[in-house]
Amino acid sequence: MSDTKNQGQDNSNGAETAAENGASTDLNTQLQTLQEQAEKAKNDYLYLRAEMENYKRHAIKERSEILKYGCERLVRDLLGVIDNFERALAINVTAENFPSFKQGVDLTAAELKAVLQRHGVTEVPADGVAFDPAVHEALSSEATEQVPAGHVSRVFQKAYRLHDKLVRPAQVVVAKKPE
Repeated sequence: MSDTKNQGQDNSNGAETAAENGASTDLNTQLQTLQEQAEKAKNDYLYLRAEMENYKRHAIKERSEILKYGCERLVRDLLGVIDNFERALAINVTAENFPSFKQGVDLTAAELKAVLQRHGVTEVPADGVAFDPAVHEALSSEATEQVPAGHVSRVFQKAYRLHDKLVRPAQVVVAKKPE
């Protein structure tokens, strides 16, 4: 009977050992799977980090090139205007050719304004409009009845915008009521 009892205990110990081995194998498998997933996540992280660094370097290089060469189209367009001015300066102006010379300079000036306008540069009207310190720089004031008080009576230098940003304010004389 004691042998049967011991044999029963051996069977139960064997079953427990087999269960422990099975559980241990499951735990080892799970651990190995988790380690593989962690290694994959780490590799993915390192890859994405390297990609982000490459992107940053590329973006910095691209931005510096835009700053350096961003006005290339404008320059190319202005070169034609410069060529026309140089041709005009090469002409020996006499009384006979003065009208055609003036017409050529007027056409070249119009071409220059067209080039600037194509690139988003527009003139801001100032003559006769109400004085606006955001757009106008008052050089002085003068008494006049030709325009209402507080309006621009004379413009010394025109104002210009690049798209929606004021790049140069107008230098103006502001009208005041005569005394």
